[in-house]
Amino acid sequence: MAQVEKKAGLLRRSSSSKKPLTEKVVLMYDEIFGVEDPAKNKPRFWEELFLMKVNLEYLEGKLESLDGDEVTKIRDNINRLFQHCVQTLSEEHQIKVVNALQTLCALFRGVHQKNKSTSGFDIINVLMGFDKAEQRMKELMESLDALLCGDGSESLKSLCLKLLLCLVTVTDNISQNTLLEYIMINSIFEAVLQVLSVAPCRTQHGYDAVVLLALLVNYRKYESVNPYIAKLSIVDDENTLNGLGMVISQALSEYNRQYKDKEEENQGGFFSAFTSMVGSMFIADAEEKLSVQTNEAILLALYEAVHLNRNFIAVLVQSHPEVDIASTPTTPVPATPTTPLGTTPPSLDLMNSAELPLDPNLQTSNLLITFLKYSSIVMQDTKDEHRLNSARLCLIILTCIAEDQYANAFLHDDNMNFRVNLHRMPMRHRKKPVERNIPSRPLVCAVLDLMVEFIVSHMMKDFPMDLYMRCVHVIHKLICYQKKCRVRLHYTWQDLWSALINLLKFLLSNETTLLSKHNIFPLMLLVVNLFNMFITYGDTFLPTPSSYDALYYEIVRMHQVFDNLYCMVLRVSTNAGQWKESASKVTQALVNVRAIINHFNPKIESYAAVNHISQLSEDQVLEVVRSNYDTLTLKLQDGLDQYERYSEQPKEVTFFKDLARSISLNVRRNVSLNALSQDVLLKEFSTIS
Repeated sequence: MAQVEKKAGLLRRSSSSKKPLTEKVVLMYDEIFGVEDPAKNKPRFWEELFLMKVNLEYLEGKLESLDGDEVTKIRDNINRLFQHCVQTLSEEHQIKVVNALQTLCALFRGVHQKNKSTSGFDIINVLMGFDKAEQRMKELMESLDALLCGDGSESLKSLCLKLLLCLVTVTDNISQNTLLEYIMINSIFEAVLQVLSVAPCRTQHGYDAVVLLALLVNYRKYESVNPYIAKLSIVDDENTLNGLGMVISQALSEYNRQYKDKEEENQGGFFSAFTSMVGSMFIADAEEKLSVQTNEAILLALYEAVHLNRNFIAVLVQSHPEVDIASTPTTPVPATPTTPLGTTPPSLDLMNSAELPLDPNLQTSNLLITFLKYSSIVMQDTKDEHRLNSARLCLIILTCIAEDQYANAFLHDDNMNFRVNLHRMPMRHRKKPVERNIPSRPLVCAVLDLMVEFIVSHMMKDFPMDLYMRCVHVIHKLICYQKKCRVRLHYTWQDLWSALINLLKFLLSNETTLLSKHNIFPLMLLVVNLFNMFITYGDTFLPTPSSYDALYYEIVRMHQVFDNLYCMVLRVSTNAGQWKESASKVTQALVNVRAIINHFNPKIESYAAVNHISQLSEDQVLEVVRSNYDTLTLKLQDGLDQYERYSEQPKEVTFFKDLARSISLNVRRNVSLNALSQDVLLKEFSTIS
């Protein structure tokens, strides 16, 4: 027995002393990283290589570890590897195609990681060789196009899109990625559109296709002619546009659902009881727990679709029954990379068909409603850079919508009413609203609600001036449409007027602090001119004469704010300083507001004195207003209903360049070469082959 134990012990020591076996594929990689042609004495070398399971970690690591001289020595072999990868893509043997796609991913990432400081042309030379680059990339794009448009495996199509995303995002700044020139020349636009237009394909790959499209549209969009911009602008195929809209809608809906789930998690239990007991001082902390990472890539795709393609507006407002995402059955799809909350591509089957089951109990929705709900969440907290960018992009998209005639016609259509439950930011001076029975109204009411909510909830030291300017511009453009088309919108205009007056009050109270960082007078001018729009043209678009009376009542009631504003801008405009001209414009714009105050205030005081009333009621003030319109003299102000149309260049160039860089970094971080498990893939294709 002792001898057996001794023997066993010796055997264990003997086996543990052996060196671990090296994978055959690693030995083959080492041959490639040698100086000699690995196929010189092994004619079947490349064929055997692509039958081997790819060791991504080793291949990428090896490429990154090489120094400049070593890369030069083995450049021919890297060129050969790239060439054989591309050639293998056209083979029928599926395992080989899978391995070739994954090897190409490792090559693109490894070479770029090693050569971050190297010019794009040197990288092309290392990968393909200058003389063969055009032909190799043409063959690669043609093969990827064929795989995406063919009837082959969905897993293979997913790998193709992962490879393209990998290729596009290897550099932080996509416009410095020289390889993309070949994707411009050898367009895969039609292949991407086909993915979006075919329901089963869209369900599994739509998210990656939309992100890829958004990035390609932003490649050197200001420096040269980008064919993807031109092609996207003229797409008119209904299935394709609907498919694009459904992918975007599903991604935004998923974000909204995640936020709502987190919100519900934090309601009730110890946390809720604790905050209720202590009060609202911890509201900010509560909201941090509700933070869900924004999805800038999908938002950029929505912007490009709305901005570039007028046909997409019809998709934006196309109605469908609102489905509870959480209760919708899911279809199994290939595993996706682990991504932060809010950026995960949706795996739900809602994108499977435009035809959704009709149920009279279901609320009607559309992409625009989903977007408005999304905006109401991301616009709550703009302190984080990503959320600030998302809020800015939401407002830019709303600007484009507010300028579009067709979109406005739909927004203001009194026969198309919707219930839109927007999220509201918890604030110390107001309770968090409970779910209430929201009235069914034209969608423009929800847009105005969103703008009012932003105005009242972001008056803070770190004042987001740019967002406020965009917000007030959106309101102005909507009112210009109402004035032009004489749309009498039944909206609680008092909420808007009150928000605008409180904004002026905030600007006045924080004049010194704000002027050290911003020129606040253009925003003041915008707000005052909104009141001028109501004063001058309100009788053409306010719903009733009593609404017009209520406007005058609000101006007179809050006259102290306007008086203080006039004193402030008069002081600044009469002193020599950098804001003199800007302040002077506000002074001139206040002429009618001051005329109303100076006309009605004495009348109200006289009425109170004659009737021996110390404090008039609202009805009594309104009676004075109605009976004294005839003697009021106002000045006609020109250009109130004119505005500068949105243009991406030159004002937004820096923003979109930075946004594209941020998205590229995020996509690169989240596109995993192991996104589709190699073992699963090989098992799938071994049964096919």
